[in-house]
Amino acid sequence: MKYNNLFEQITLGKLDLANRIVMAPMTRSRSTEPGNIPNQIMAEYYEQRSSVGLIISEATQVSLQGQGYARTPGIFTDAQVEGWKLVTDKIHAQGGKAFLQLWHVGRVGSSIVNGLQPVAPSACIAKDTQVYTFDGASNGDVTFIPVEMPREMQQDDIAKVIEAFVQGALNAIKAGFDGVEIHAANGYLIDQFLRSNANKRTDNYGGSIDNRVRLLEEITEAVSHEIGKDKVGVRLSPFIKFKDMDDPEILDTMMAAAKMLNKIDVVYLHLCEADWDDAPEIPEDFRKELRSAYKGTIIATGNKTPKEGANLINAGLVDLIGFGRKILANPDYPERIKQDAALNEIVNTHTLFGGGGTAGYTDYPFLDSK
Repeated sequence: MKYNNLFEQITLGKLDLANRIVMAPMTRSRSTEPGNIPNQIMAEYYEQRSSVGLIISEATQVSLQGQGYARTPGIFTDAQVEGWKLVTDKIHAQGGKAFLQLWHVGRVGSSIVNGLQPVAPSACIAKDTQVYTFDGASNGDVTFIPVEMPREMQQDDIAKVIEAFVQGALNAIKAGFDGVEIHAANGYLIDQFLRSNANKRTDNYGGSIDNRVRLLEEITEAVSHEIGKDKVGVRLSPFIKFKDMDDPEILDTMMAAAKMLNKIDVVYLHLCEADWDDAPEIPEDFRKELRSAYKGTIIATGNKTPKEGANLINAGLVDLIGFGRKILANPDYPERIKQDAALNEIVNTHTLFGGGGTAGYTDYPFLDSK
């Protein structure tokens, strides 16, 4: 199994899960408006969590067209790059490492959020899907609104998206990130191209599995060429169907994507697995097939206990385990695992997308502060 220098810095002892923890990307909507600019409170939030093996940032739009939710940060203006430097400086000062997740929402959007009609591989609306904005509620809460009918992308649109991902990657490195993660999961633009129910195209980007994988391949190759394959990871979500993404061919498509990513030799493949209580189990046969198809580092993220994560690592099925909400509420989560200490719980779900406040964001206590 291969690791680049960054991943060799993460302790690989089979019994020491605490040193193989990844902070999963979590949208928190704390960027500064106008401009969706990362800020000092975001820098503090990430600094607090720098003891993990790797931070993967919240999803970050590569263009205004790529934004689907209010106050999510971008990586396409100089001001956004400067804002992210506040974050990476804090992370690196604590000895941490961070990849920026590059994002385009595709059809999961509304002109109410960014003033633009959503775009997608095909003019198919995502049924029963919502995004959110802020309407000035006194508690800072979000207002959910339905997505709009997207416009089918033309070749020029596709070329602009590829260019936006490349420029976003270059900007991320300029902002001090150690690498980028291409978001090809969870029903967003690249995932929409991958799935036959969302992609009804008849050109080179639709129809066959090879064609539906093409956009991911072209983006990944272009980004890898510009910043180096050792700085590029990709996130996929083979078993997640929300945002109207139920595709009977998806597992075959995901395996084709994994083989393609192995050929490009990206540094990691990040599986986004369902994180609700009754979520489907990932079949072991799928994990074994994936391990055979893709030889690099595999990260698995979902609602796993430390024991479940350690079992997957010890079985050789994955290499690193991503945690989301547990790290959200426990900035010192690796230390808590080492000590088998009690965990903070999320106090108020209304603060998950808090629109800028510190409550439920930077105020969760560390072990030594109790």
